[in-house]
Amino acid sequence: MESEKFVPEDFDASEWGNIEPYVNDLLNRSLSCTGCLEGLIADASSLAEHISETGALLYIGMTCDTENDEKRDSFLDFVENVRPKLSEFSDSLNRRIVEHTSIDDMSPRYDLMIKGMRNDIEIFRKENIPLGVEQTKLVTEAQAINGAMTVNFDGEERTMPQMRGYMESNERAVREEAWKSVTERRVVDSERLSEIFDELISIRHKMARNAGFESYTDYMFRAMHRFDYSKEDCIEFHDSIEKVCMPLLHQINSARVSSLGLDGLRPWDVNEKTGVGPDTEGKPPLRPFENVEEMVSKLSVMFHEMSDVLGSMFDKLVEMDTLDLDTRKGKAPGGYQYYLEKSRVPFIFMNAAGLQGDLETMIHEAGHAFHSLYCGHLELIDERNYPIEFAEVASMSMELLTQPGWDIFYEGGDANRARRAHLEGVIFLLPWIATIDSFQHWVYSNPEHTRDEREAAWIEIRRRFGSEMNWDGIDGFRGVSWQVQGHLYGAPFYYIEYGIAQLGSLQLWQTHRKDRGEALDDYAKAMSLGNTKTLPELFSAANLRLGFSEEHLEPLIGEIGVAMKELA
Repeated sequence: MESEKFVPEDFDASEWGNIEPYVNDLLNRSLSCTGCLEGLIADASSLAEHISETGALLYIGMTCDTENDEKRDSFLDFVENVRPKLSEFSDSLNRRIVEHTSIDDMSPRYDLMIKGMRNDIEIFRKENIPLGVEQTKLVTEAQAINGAMTVNFDGEERTMPQMRGYMESNERAVREEAWKSVTERRVVDSERLSEIFDELISIRHKMARNAGFESYTDYMFRAMHRFDYSKEDCIEFHDSIEKVCMPLLHQINSARVSSLGLDGLRPWDVNEKTGVGPDTEGKPPLRPFENVEEMVSKLSVMFHEMSDVLGSMFDKLVEMDTLDLDTRKGKAPGGYQYYLEKSRVPFIFMNAAGLQGDLETMIHEAGHAFHSLYCGHLELIDERNYPIEFAEVASMSMELLTQPGWDIFYEGGDANRARRAHLEGVIFLLPWIATIDSFQHWVYSNPEHTRDEREAAWIEIRRRFGSEMNWDGIDGFRGVSWQVQGHLYGAPFYYIEYGIAQLGSLQLWQTHRKDRGEALDDYAKAMSLGNTKTLPELFSAANLRLGFSEEHLEPLIGEIGVAMKELA
């Protein structure tokens, strides 16, 4: 069979019975040469595209409507009845390829792919398949719990994303009431969310031990193909953030306390993750758009002004109707970009409520979409499956590179307010990244910990990387505030990537401040490589350096300080 015709266009990959004949073909066909291996890989890629897209659409359907039992059941049916068999098939196929006598004669094109296959063979254990299914069920339950959360506030039932707007109010009493309403609602479900996390930790530790690892941390570094940096590099990153970022974060907070005439910060005075809070000069909160249609329309103009390529890419997303951007009850929280591998079309999901943070989220996810489109020409699914550390360079860079175009959303000096707030947000985000990564290292190094020990560890880590905050009388939520970070449930150990990428994006931003055309060229060149180069090589293709040290961070954070003064 020719590769492009191996799987028909209208193939239904939602049931194993439909997939199985193609799997049997791939596992049993005669292989006599290198060309046969290449054909096998191409056909396996074609099948994987269909299966990936089916799983993506089922996941998208479920997250867009977490209260729809049929959509949830369809997704879980795929998770329970297709993915486990796929895991076994993938292992068998990997072994068939790497054990073939012609493997050493393969083109260098396949080197990274084969390295990944060999790694996956080493850590694959059949007994981990049902544990993976159980893990996904628990994560889906946690998403449904979060998606169902609403509060009655200001005369209406409001979603959690909608409540973010009240946290920017210049009326401190309004912020306090909003914060307490949200946290009181979260506490209602905090016990079950803690139970789910306990179960996930137990499952993940079993998976690691089954695969021969001492800890889930070690297992995940291998499972996530972290070939180019180590646990020690992550610890160095934590230390560097503490030394370089925290003084500036405390300086920003000190100025906030002084400008607002406060005795000290309370949790409703600043968002610990984003740095968002009331305007220090008492100006109304930033509102870049009234509705999603306005945001999308203005983004199209902004991207076209940056480059015709980016503008056309963004318009393609709109034309293909692959955007679900409004917040609503029953919709899962957060935002993501999911690439539909067969159609070669990105889907963007988010919860927009008219805030500056929503604009930044949309630009972030658009960066992911651009990355997918830039490398969409690559033939094999594995070649397009870029490392997540570099995926986040695509998105976080776009946030910074679009800053000059934000005038389209604002009048007067509000665009500069937005730019400064975003740069402050970088200073807050890096310590939050260190917090989440450090917390995960602690959790999975101590899998038998108690709830009290976990709470104490979280609070201690927040003391190291958080704002100096007065929690008197309201500390009931403090010990479980980690629950707001969905990655801890659904994407374990996926967080340091944001830090690695932020340092890369800041370097690209430095280039952009000197030469916008050069920065966009570097961006396009590197993103078009997909997964055909190692992580350090991808950084190098964009004229960036992969680093974790204090010396690496200092000039990057220093440039933020310079830019913030320019915007004052």
